[in-house]
Amino acid sequence: MSVLKVIELMGNSTVSFEDAVQNVVNEASKTVKNIKSVYIKDMQVKVNGNKISEFRVTAKVTFGILD
Repeated sequence: MSVLKVIELMGNSTVSFEDAVQNVVNEASKTVKNIKSVYIKDMQVKVNGNKISEFRVTAKVTFGILD
């Protein structure tokens, strides 16, 4: 039987949503091992001067609990 835990994190990027998600994974992997999946709960952008200046995601990161 597997035991999984879910944490919610926020990430951002000035490049793209994909980059914002990758930033979440990169930061989470510094302290969390055995990441299984990432669920994107919310996506939004910051607008400055009628242009997108930042991409933001709220993500749920699922990882296995190690024995």
